[in-house]
Amino acid sequence: MMTNDTPMPESGSDVAANLAAVRSAIAEAAREAGRDPAGVTLVAVGKVQPVEKLEAALEAGQRVFGENRVQEAKAKFPSLRERYPDIELHLIGPLQTNKVKEAVALFDVIQTVDRPKLAKALAEEMAKQGRRPACYVEVNTGAEPQKAGIPPEEVGAFLETCRTEYGLPVAGLMCIPPADEEPALHFALLSDLAKRHGLPVVSMGMSGDYGTAVRFGATHVRVGTAIFGARPAKE
Repeated sequence: MMTNDTPMPESGSDVAANLAAVRSAIAEAAREAGRDPAGVTLVAVGKVQPVEKLEAALEAGQRVFGENRVQEAKAKFPSLRERYPDIELHLIGPLQTNKVKEAVALFDVIQTVDRPKLAKALAEEMAKQGRRPACYVEVNTGAEPQKAGIPPEEVGAFLETCRTEYGLPVAGLMCIPPADEEPALHFALLSDLAKRHGLPVVSMGMSGDYGTAVRFGATHVRVGTAIFGARPAKE
């Protein structure tokens, strides 16, 4: 029985051991929920982490990664993909419309579709490039004014716009619960919304709560510090 989902401490070069521990914890949480562990995808978040740590994860067999910023991903992943062409790269941070061209070219999944203007820009760019990254709609489950995301009550209408008006390949939903609230309530809400709208993918849970997210139906968990250790301080 898991007791918590707290991130493991910084372990220097021991990324492989951290990765194995996170995978084990995900599998245990899935089994506790009566789920097949293979139904949960670990997205290793490399935000501001050095390339050396990403390489260590790749050497340990990790292939699905998440980045918060287009420019940072552009600086890291083209060269990594030359050696590891089966990398699957997710954008998990906010996307500005002036970065859409680069995002469509670089990412395999865009998890943060959160407004009609962005949906329109993505559809137009996908048509130009002939490339269609999977899209997840970001849901602001906590109705936090400072956060991006579609309000839960507007998800249905926004999905209809994305699918019918823009023809976007929407595969799922994602959320980031409020830091000061019980995440389980938000995970339950997101899972329910996904089921209600026939979406197979539910991206939720980070280093501090990914086990809880799995127990509430997450198909993708986004884990950074529990794998790579504390993020380097900004200079």
